Amino acid sequence: MLGAMHSHGGPLSRLRRGHEERVLGLLRRHGPQSRAELGRRAGLSRTTLYDIVGTLVASGAVVVAAADPGPRRRGRPVEHLTLNPAAGQAVGIDFARRAVHVAAANVAHEVIGSASRPHPPGLSWERRVELAEQLVASLGGGTRRLSSLGATGAVGVGVVGPVRTAGDAHEEPLAALAALLSKRFGAPVLLDNNTRLAALAESTWGAAAASQDVLYLRLSHGVGGGLVVNGSLHRGAGGLAGELGHITADPGGGPCECGGKGCLETIASIGPVLASFRALGGRADDVPALLRAVGDGDRAALEVLRTAGIRTGTVLAGVVNAVGPGVIVVGGELARAGEALFAAVHEALDAHVMPLARRRVTLLPAGLGEAGGALGGVALALHESPLLARYPDPGGDDLPEDAL
Repeated sequence: MLGAMHSHGGPLSRLRRGHEERVLGLLRRHGPQSRAELGRRAGLSRTTLYDIVGTLVASGAVVVAAADPGPRRRGRPVEHLTLNPAAGQAVGIDFARRAVHVAAANVAHEVIGSASRPHPPGLSWERRVELAEQLVASLGGGTRRLSSLGATGAVGVGVVGPVRTAGDAHEEPLAALAALLSKRFGAPVLLDNNTRLAALAESTWGAAAASQDVLYLRLSHGVGGGLVVNGSLHRGAGGLAGELGHITADPGGGPCECGGKGCLETIASIGPVLASFRALGGRADDVPALLRAVGDGDRAALEVLRTAGIRTGTVLAGVVNAVGPGVIVVGGELARAGEALFAAVHEALDAHVMPLARRRVTLLPAGLGEAGGALGGVALALHESPLLARYPDPGGDDLPEDAL
């Protein structure tokens, strides 16, 4: 257990939790630091910082690194603090539509490994969980718990579709999945939308690792997104944030499965893009065939990707003007088209983002590929679980000790 339980979730408890998150985040991003360096970066008083650091060291989450080898005139060598790789591990699982992806890392954010396995559509949850167990065991030398996972680690899990707040009737299947996974792995389980988790992963290990404010968009069989604000996921009211695919991109467009009309998903997801290509005389049953046509300079393929890129960039521009991210990351199978897609997205951003913000946002391709959702599950567990184990949910009651 990381430290003692706090019995009341008042403002001071939440403030202390925020201070700990800030210190842990600085150690993740900048590596070993002295207390003085941490104090300057965290903006905390010396007394508060020493109190927070003392708690983190006592819990085992932070350790004292080797002393500064540089010359000193007098006094003790400067101690440097770092995250403790031995404090525990976390597993991430992404239950995608047609595959299971897993990843693992230690508390110091050193990735242990990742693995994937495809499966046929409609596979039962029981079988998908079995696949996840097998893949995690392949990372852990034959044990699904890796080393010390059950003691201080957690499992972050991504699923397709909205992940609503507790109490919604639609949460019952997800609650059952979380209970099953917790039993199988012997650790706390945190659930979220897998595209949102990919956003968190890109801001932790991927293309946007240097940025704290990231807008992520995935162009795949569906279109989804995620927003990372100050290093943390933004979930929105009821946990429904990130549905970028259901922003209207063409008011005169066709119907969407969400009940809307002309949503970005009806234009820039795999099915509609391939259908548009075939309508122009192209031949492609899947994305690799479309990409081969792009590589051959096929005008129809370039045209449909340009249209998808312009619509995508226009939607992203509206989000940029509203929330002001520093980096936009675009991933998914269609992002593999490269410049054929990204040039049009850039063009639309330049046309619609406010001039003052235009130079403050960078567009990048995703860097983590299929492992993104699973790595996001790892990041979710590492960023939230150690603190949630000691602090009550700001909106709920204290966690019982048997939930740890």
